[in-house]
Amino acid sequence: MTNALRQARALVARIGLLGFPLIYLGWAYLFWLPILMSGESVWSFPKVVLFLTGGASPVVAGIVLAGLTGGRQRIKEMGSRLIDTRRISLRWLAVILLFWLAFDLLMAGAAFALGITDRPLGMNWDVISTPRTLVFMLLLSYVFPGVEEIGLRGYWLDELQQRFSPLLAGLINGATWAVWHTPFVWFPGYYANTTFNPELWWWLPSIVLQTLLITWVYNGTDQSILAALLFHGTMNFTGELLGLAPEVFPIMLIGNCIAAAAVVTGSRFMWRGPALAPEGDVGAAVPRRRDSVASGQVWIRE
Repeated sequence: MTNALRQARALVARIGLLGFPLIYLGWAYLFWLPILMSGESVWSFPKVVLFLTGGASPVVAGIVLAGLTGGRQRIKEMGSRLIDTRRISLRWLAVILLFWLAFDLLMAGAAFALGITDRPLGMNWDVISTPRTLVFMLLLSYVFPGVEEIGLRGYWLDELQQRFSPLLAGLINGATWAVWHTPFVWFPGYYANTTFNPELWWWLPSIVLQTLLITWVYNGTDQSILAALLFHGTMNFTGELLGLAPEVFPIMLIGNCIAAAAVVTGSRFMWRGPALAPEGDVGAAVPRRRDSVASGQVWIRE
């Protein structure tokens, strides 16, 4: 081990849980500030390069810290959880694929019933019928979330859950994720090709609440990064396909509160963690013996 690597590991050990948000937010804002100051479209060259480079901060922070705390073994274990489909039972697959469809339709129905809008939905068939639009939406919906989930959930949520309950860990994780997303409302042109037009007052709390839902899925699928990625991506893709009216999004904060409260009060995965929740919980993963790397040490979970 080189002296530089030894010093880096010692530094990570000293700063503890602060290591991830420092790299995660610091890296992103370093590359994003020039975009915000320029006033030019985030999709123009070279701004898009700065945006994508800064947007890689979750995976950069996750892999760097995983390597420093657990070496190649921990990185390999994270990679396994990204591609292992066996962790996702059929019940959890149904949740992943259908939850946001049902949620969005309920929110649209509520917006119509309350007189908020007389047209809560406007099916956006171009999302699936136009190849260019489909590619863009798949990229925005699934590839970008994949970058986020590797670091945010695959590394940092694990670290947080070693010290806190899943509920508190999810809240901390979600609050940090919300801070990371804040500049998006000021990126010129970022949402130009979508129906989404967020405002911070309802969007940031929604991100925190949605993190609790992702934590629920993540823990229920034996800490599957793939499951978190698909659940996150389906949330994005479903909203665009349904063409939710802008008026619907603010009331979704209430819907997110209700959904998160139901999960927190009804699922032991939000109180006892992924390894301790009983099989009777919704879609509980079958316990398997596996070497899992946490906090730089190998531990066996039965």
